Amino acid sequence: MLECFPDADVFTLIDVLEEKDRWIVKNKPVKTSFIQHLPFAKRLYRNYLMFMPLAIEQLDVTQYDVVLSSCHAVSKGVMTGPNQVHVSYVHSPIRYAWDLQHQYLQEAGLTRGLKSWIARKMLHYIRMWDYRTGSGVDNYIANSRFIGRRIKKVYGRDSEVIYPPVDTSAFTLKEQKEDFYLTASRMVPYKKIPLIVEAFSKMPDKKLVVIGAGPEFDQVKAVAGPNVSVLGYQPFEVLKDHMQRAKAFVFAAEEDFGITPVEALACGTPVIAYGKGGVTESVRGLGADKPTGVFFPEQTIDAIVEAIAVFEREGASILPANCRERALLFSPEVFRRQLVEKVNMAIEARQKEILAE
Repeated sequence: MLECFPDADVFTLIDVLEEKDRWIVKNKPVKTSFIQHLPFAKRLYRNYLMFMPLAIEQLDVTQYDVVLSSCHAVSKGVMTGPNQVHVSYVHSPIRYAWDLQHQYLQEAGLTRGLKSWIARKMLHYIRMWDYRTGSGVDNYIANSRFIGRRIKKVYGRDSEVIYPPVDTSAFTLKEQKEDFYLTASRMVPYKKIPLIVEAFSKMPDKKLVVIGAGPEFDQVKAVAGPNVSVLGYQPFEVLKDHMQRAKAFVFAAEEDFGITPVEALACGTPVIAYGKGGVTESVRGLGADKPTGVFFPEQTIDAIVEAIAVFEREGASILPANCRERALLFSPEVFRRQLVEKVNMAIEARQKEILAE
């Protein structure tokens, strides 16, 4: 976004960037909320969720004609006036407050008791605030059609889709593949890495490499058979090398968009994925023109095993060059062009409204 609008000022609830990472914000000064100054906020900011709606409303952006928010939680709630244009790029309405509330409560062990009641009461308040502030946005941009449907469901608003920028230039096409499958992710519950590992443990003649770390790492190690290599966290070059050489990348999460599958496609590597969420928009299944992957219908061991069998039988129709071609549709250049066009259109529309008044 800053490459699109390099003169823009930056506001955020909390700034946790180290000095070596300041290039992410072009070394600009960042204006933060009062949460920045609360105890242990840099490390325990999630504990201050209840204060975030209040905090975002205290950021003073009244001097700007145009406000562009990047929102996965509360940033779209920044207060703007009738003469300001607010364009919000939405990664998702607050997942844990809306349709995924019950999943998050279960994973957090908050299904019963006083803590559960407090959490549910807090999320109820968050939902009311989130819906109320939805009308303060002039133009919504969704990061996938899947998220566009969530925006419509939650806020009753239409949106346009601009897919997230994937650094496709960091990955290179490799036509020759080797005899192993790959999955790579942070090991958190919704990524379903143990499910993938269990499926491959039931296919001892198929090799799987697992890259990543996180809370479920020990569980992944525990269910891994001898045909599964769990490498843990690896630097980028190791990840890239495995993505280039793998015969297919396996992905079992229901994601808003899903960056990693596109990175795999950029290497010319087919994707075997759960057929829900944003990945259905980046990957083209068998039967489509120039297919780039295979979908499975359920997050189950049997569904993954069957998808692998289908890929083994029919995967020859998936060409590495077509995978790479598909990935380039999600490059940063495409994102920047579309975002600038959308923001300029929103400004022009508001100017016409003012003239008509």
